[in-house]
Amino acid sequence: MANELSKGQLVARGILSQNPIFKLALSMCPAVGMSTTVLNGFMLGIAVFFVQVFSSCTISLIKNWIHPRIRIPTYTLVIATWVTVIDLVLAACFPAAYAQMGIFIKLIVAFAIITMRLETFACKESFSDSMFDGIGMGLGFLVGMVVIGFVRELLGSGTILGHDVLGFQPLMFFILPCAGFFVVGLMMAFFNWIETKYRERMEKHEKENT
Repeated sequence: MANELSKGQLVARGILSQNPIFKLALSMCPAVGMSTTVLNGFMLGIAVFFVQVFSSCTISLIKNWIHPRIRIPTYTLVIATWVTVIDLVLAACFPAAYAQMGIFIKLIVAFAIITMRLETFACKESFSDSMFDGIGMGLGFLVGMVVIGFVRELLGSGTILGHDVLGFQPLMFFILPCAGFFVVGLMMAFFNWIETKYRERMEKHEKENT
């Protein structure tokens, strides 16, 4: 339960043990389609972070007035409201980046990770817990997008943030959509390996203390 976790643990859970991309495998469409560069991954990650946090806070505040039969439509309406806000902000302040992201910003409305957190967490927990859970899940998605973008941009274009670091283009394969699934699979395996090693270390530590 949320009340058994500290605010820091709620944030860490979203980044590590329940990372939306590498652990829960949710919202894979943008992870594959928009993570060809670090900048693209960062911009979409920021947009999702904003929508996740503010949607979670909004639903937590109004949860007692939401009729059970209209939960999902209410979630969709709230998400769409905040997506519209971030869409207008990006279009006005960052037109070049917005042009590259195109339809993916509007598709945030249908991202499974946001609706899932509203249904499983924000509609049941306090405002503060919902806010920190939203921060954790948003940061988890942002970190995932940046990591995937870093790997694909480096190995596919030989650049980082548009700056040539290798002097040549290694493998064009990595900037193709199919490479997104390949990189995500490798990162999932890495996260699972880290989690397994951590659990083994904790079990060994507990045995030594007993």
